[in-house]
Amino acid sequence: MDAAIIDSGGANLASLQYAFERLGARTEVTADLATIRSAPRVILPGVGSAANAMARLNNIGVAQMLTRLSQPVLGICLGMQLLFERSEEGDTQCLGIFPGQVRRLEGTPERPVPHMGWNQLSPVRPDPLLKGVSANDYVYFVHSFAAAVSDLTVASADYGGLLSAIVRRDNFCGTQFHPERSAATGARVLANFLELE
Repeated sequence: MDAAIIDSGGANLASLQYAFERLGARTEVTADLATIRSAPRVILPGVGSAANAMARLNNIGVAQMLTRLSQPVLGICLGMQLLFERSEEGDTQCLGIFPGQVRRLEGTPERPVPHMGWNQLSPVRPDPLLKGVSANDYVYFVHSFAAAVSDLTVASADYGGLLSAIVRRDNFCGTQFHPERSAATGARVLANFLELE
């Protein structure tokens, strides 16, 4: 197995697993703590609300263990948001791996919320996750909440203001977009994650 995908109850688990299969990687969707702990890499997907996702992670015992993992961990969409201290969505206490609060996007008639669709990446600092990714490559977003740009930000996107599209500190990283739905650029980011040690 190349990576464990945490069974967070989201509907995108099969498409995420298939995206890794296309890269030749073997993954297992699991909520088993021993399997997650021993996996060479861990993916935290997320679809739905922050409160429900955190309740599930707490109920299956994954939340406390996640903060202690030393292998590469990738949070995707809501999974990335859960790596922060809090989310404005239901004023939810999250995992606290990254400092800061995830906030609701401000919608306008020209920029509705949720933000759904393709948007360009803008690299902020060099990182192995960006190997082979060009400035202004497009990736696919579906979200209503986002993290501000900070010293964690590897790449940003602009949706009426800059937001963190990729974040990383030490072994923990996250993408606000869905790499499994982001064509060649998303596949490149997932392949780069598989090379992290």
